[in-house]
Amino acid sequence: MPSDSRTSNADPRPRRALLAGASGLVGSALLKMLLNSDAYSSVCVLARRELPLSDPRLSLRLVDFDDLEELPDFPAVDDVYCCLGTTIRAAGSRAAFRRVDLDYVAELSRTAQREGATRLAVVSAMGADSRSKVFYNRVKGDMETVVCALGYESVTIVRPSLLVGDRTERRTGERIALAIAQPISALIPGRYRPIAASAVARAMVHFQLEGRPGPRVVESGRLQHFVESNAGAR
Repeated sequence: MPSDSRTSNADPRPRRALLAGASGLVGSALLKMLLNSDAYSSVCVLARRELPLSDPRLSLRLVDFDDLEELPDFPAVDDVYCCLGTTIRAAGSRAAFRRVDLDYVAELSRTAQREGATRLAVVSAMGADSRSKVFYNRVKGDMETVVCALGYESVTIVRPSLLVGDRTERRTGERIALAIAQPISALIPGRYRPIAASAVARAMVHFQLEGRPGPRVVESGRLQHFVESNAGAR
């Protein structure tokens, strides 16, 4: 399901999508794919600032994620795509990081579900584990536990490896890791190989539209396999 072709869903009724985190690597790729998909009649983006993109099916709601539950007239949607996330350095503290990567995600998911959403797709991280000794991985694991317990008909959690793409923010550690890993990516096992943000977005749309009941976790290796298997699809 390439990003430059329109996609369709087995459901004859066009669905309504909600996207949070559209300014990030995966989120920006997702927005373009959702607008290019015949499966969606509308795409609503929740964001802190205006986006440099317009489309007849796109609506933008400027929000403060700290007061999401107070948002009047929360949009009625079917499918939620959550790409919210930050780094401890950007957030300024562990508490602030947890607020974004766990609390914001949970509050968005709960609020959208109350307004009728039935499917949820969330970007997590490789190594997410609520029992991990690594704080970052533990928060991601806690987030997964929370969203899986909400009772959505379908939940897709993707755990990509290092993301490849043009970030607007500076992440020195990731740049160094990619500089080392990309030249030898063919030698790295699929699960750990750097993956394009657009590939993660493409897989998210595919798995979301499948609508398989219950929660499922898609590791980076499976994301890689999906992309490679569908590289020539039109």
